Amino acid sequence: MRLLADEGVDAAVVAGLRSDGHDVVYVAELSPGITDDTVLELANADERVLMTEDKDFGELVFRLRRVAFGVLLVRLPGLSSAGKAHAVAQVIGEHGSEMPEAFTVLSAGQVRIRPPL
Repeated sequence: MRLLADEGVDAAVVAGLRSDGHDVVYVAELSPGITDDTVLELANADERVLMTEDKDFGELVFRLRRVAFGVLLVRLPGLSSAGKAHAVAQVIGEHGSEMPEAFTVLSAGQVRIRPPL
């Protein structure tokens, strides 16, 4: 899967996905400090699902009607880095084909997919 990981995403999640063979561009390595609008534009331009832990992207997509190729919002507070990496990899493995053009929320014990954007 092609993903753009926002800079707030745990580095262990990015490393785990890369080791599983996913194509992940990481904002923390690319251009830390860029705006949410720019992050969304980068994901759209390269047709990557945006993976983030920032709820502000929900406002951009739904309230402000910004176009998104797809968003994966990871809401796993208190979970270890390894636990997050495992949970994200599992959800992408099970639901990755549904994520383009959808807004997916991963929270403890639940995956919600709201298609299409």
